[in-house]
Amino acid sequence: MKRFTLSLAAVLAMGTFAVAGGDIAPVEPMVEVEAPAPASDSGFYIGGAYSRISSSTDAHGAYGDYDGDGSYWDETADGDNDGYMLQAGYQFNKYLAVEGRYWGATAKMSWTWSYEDGPTDSWSDDCGDISAWGIYVKPMYPVTNELSVYGLLGYGNTSIGDDVYGDAKLVDESGFQWGLGLSYAYDEHISFFVDYVQLANDAEGSYDWVANGETYWDYDYIDWKTSVDTINVGVTYKF
Repeated sequence: MKRFTLSLAAVLAMGTFAVAGGDIAPVEPMVEVEAPAPASDSGFYIGGAYSRISSSTDAHGAYGDYDGDGSYWDETADGDNDGYMLQAGYQFNKYLAVEGRYWGATAKMSWTWSYEDGPTDSWSDDCGDISAWGIYVKPMYPVTNELSVYGLLGYGNTSIGDDVYGDAKLVDESGFQWGLGLSYAYDEHISFFVDYVQLANDAEGSYDWVANGETYWDYDYIDWKTSVDTINVGVTYKF
């Protein structure tokens, strides 16, 4: 009888807890949900940009008498042109990539020349076609998940034809090139960027009409140094 009473009391107690309102909830099994894998920081990418190509030239020459009895003059020329840039590269991680670029122009560059002690004060003319290429190491630093700053350090060639002075090119320079830029990642594939690249620095050129048996006004010879740089605004797509 005593054992039956204890059993009945236990059953009643369990029923009381159940009716009392669910303070004890059944334990549900835990299900682990894997977080999505982050987008890869490495991979191939391609892109393109609008480029503003600028040049600055300092020139020195002689006219009137090649033997030295004539006049000497100095001139400067500044030119700007609309162009385009195409790029392709491989990103190893979020800090380093390698990249190749090619620049072209939509028209011949127009220079405005200013003379010091020359035959005229100033004049303008359309000179030659423009093209450039470069291969760069591209160090990068992520400021935020979307925003990065980067540099460009590499080697390339810049060519600008000369339709004014003889058959010589105004620029045909191979050497060191560098740049700085800013990139914003819209998503894991598409990024927008703006950067500056110096394509040539004091590239030297010259032309001698007398030595080539030619005449151009009363000029005898000219030599010059030209610097070329670009501002690029574009978009890249990473595969």
